[in-house]
Amino acid sequence: MSIALYRKYRPATFGEVRGQEHVTEPLRQALSNGRINHAYLFSGPRGCGKTSSARILARSLNCEKGPTPDPCGVCESCVALAPDGGGSIDVIEIDAASHGGVDDARDLRERAFFAPVNSRYKVYIIDEAHMVTREGFNALLKLVEEPPPHLKFVFATTEPEKVIGTIRSRTHHYPFRLIPPSTLRELMEQILTEEGVPFDPAALPLVVRAGAGSARDSLSILDQLLAGSDERGITREGAVSLLGYTDSGLLGEMVDALGARDGAAVFGLIDRMVEGGHDPRRFTADLLERVRDLVVLAAVPDALDKGLINVSPDAVEQMREQASRLGAAELTRAAEVLNKGLTEMRGATSPRLLLELMCSRILLPGTEGAGDPVALAARLDQMERRLAAGPVAAPAPAAAQRPAPVASEPQRPAPPPPAPPTPVEARPAAPEPAPETSRPPAAPTGGGWDRPVPDRAAQPPAPAPVPQRPAAPGAIDVGVLGGSWPQILEAVKRRRRFTWMILTGNDVQVVGVEGNIVQLGFERPNDAKGFSNSGSDQVVQGAIKDVLGVELRVTAVPLNGAAPQRPRSAPAPAPAPDPRPEPGGWDARPAPPSADRSDAQRPPTGPQEPVRPAAPSRPASADQGPPPPEEPDIPDPENDLDAEDAPPPSGFSLIESELGGKIIEEIDHTA
Repeated sequence: MSIALYRKYRPATFGEVRGQEHVTEPLRQALSNGRINHAYLFSGPRGCGKTSSARILARSLNCEKGPTPDPCGVCESCVALAPDGGGSIDVIEIDAASHGGVDDARDLRERAFFAPVNSRYKVYIIDEAHMVTREGFNALLKLVEEPPPHLKFVFATTEPEKVIGTIRSRTHHYPFRLIPPSTLRELMEQILTEEGVPFDPAALPLVVRAGAGSARDSLSILDQLLAGSDERGITREGAVSLLGYTDSGLLGEMVDALGARDGAAVFGLIDRMVEGGHDPRRFTADLLERVRDLVVLAAVPDALDKGLINVSPDAVEQMREQASRLGAAELTRAAEVLNKGLTEMRGATSPRLLLELMCSRILLPGTEGAGDPVALAARLDQMERRLAAGPVAAPAPAAAQRPAPVASEPQRPAPPPPAPPTPVEARPAAPEPAPETSRPPAAPTGGGWDRPVPDRAAQPPAPAPVPQRPAAPGAIDVGVLGGSWPQILEAVKRRRRFTWMILTGNDVQVVGVEGNIVQLGFERPNDAKGFSNSGSDQVVQGAIKDVLGVELRVTAVPLNGAAPQRPRSAPAPAPAPDPRPEPGGWDARPAPPSADRSDAQRPPTGPQEPVRPAAPSRPASADQGPPPPEEPDIPDPENDLDAEDAPPPSGFSLIESELGGKIIEEIDHTA
């Protein structure tokens, strides 16, 4: 019958204890100086040498040549307290997990006053001391505080904070630590050499990782591999299969697929892993370990030689290439996503689903919040690599099949001229804009109208179109805005929820970028006009600056080819036979109703009834006399809809549908 490796190779002296020199050296010095305390507290993780050190301390105290830091190993006490010895009647080990009550403490207190039988000291080793109840500790308190000269206590625990303070303050506390991986690897190589077992050096890092810094756990795993090995000894393939680790080749394929943004390959590898019977949690932990190695390798190219990573030397070149291709920012973000997802996997009923969601977040950096600095760094790193590889062609927008208007500088509307209304353009540089020569607009080539419509937004003059400025290398284009559109919407939502409701409720699209002007396309002209009049273009402009860090101006355009709408700062021109009014005011006489102008857009002239979207007319004011005769309805092919099918203004529909409100009256502050 074989003996377990952790028992067979248990240390017999302080010099054989591995990785705990910060504890063994002070104890050896205290034994040499004769300054021995009556009670000690050994704390630390499991399997790191606490109980073994307590036995070595008892052996050193009772050696015939002692107290000595180096027991002779031949006297009766040393032989009895050796790792394979039968034990001593004067060294008592108590498991507090089953003997931690007040009655056990009283029994120990009664027997402790008897002198040792054939040793110098009577030593009590209380293992798992944190399991002693408060009443039991209180029963031992007086004995621990003032013990007889022949009595020594050694408390060993993994949770020293559960030992009551009155006991802990009367002991010398020595905290044990996890054993370093290099020390464990040397220990296992030494044991395998003494056992005469062939082994693959690449298998030992897997055993060290599974042992997690515990010498007892590592030797137990090594004993299991040794028991199941054949004439080839311990191999890396056998260790991977037995310990359940993911194969290094599968991890390399997953990293390559994530770096190439190949979603089909990523989800195919996950399916292959699950079909192979692997645990998604273990796969996630192994992938996180591989990403960590890549992060270290990207920062320290010779990390393998310095012992910073534990991987096979054959895989280092491939990992260096992966680290340089993905970049430090992308690797760091992937590690954070995996670490957070691994925490969420604990107790999850569908770990595969969580793994797939984690991979999808890694594939799409844009899904993270705009305020995430790691995601922003990953996107910037990706853009820099694309620019370094060469010019990038912007993807065609979804609305490319429709005629997009040419962006122009923001315009201020001119006052209504005496003649019939025609589209005019006012330059912002003029202090008092004057009406230009009226000219009927040319009919569009397809789906347009054949005569001017009253009160329509001003069109840019045809003879002087604004020339398109070529975009500089690396400038913001439609592709960049489209990729960052989810973050821009989140920024808009934080600034102004009403603007966010307009953008999400009307399926707004980015139809073009000309210089520093961004064109947002709306399905209906009224939506574009309401968007500009409500000041939402300024909200979107600020959101783009928050996300992309550039100053861009936003204009709303209809997707059917209409020009950008007027800003909110000035009212739209209306037909009137009177001379031009004074700047900043309106004529006292009411303007005749327009075919495509709703009541919500007319300035109020007196007491009114509640305005409803479906009622285009309003009662005349009492002090203005009878209203002028209504103009005949001019059909508009663009807005020629039935009353029940005509879309209401964007603001009204959103308020009624999203907020459950009812529009009673709109007050125009420009009147």
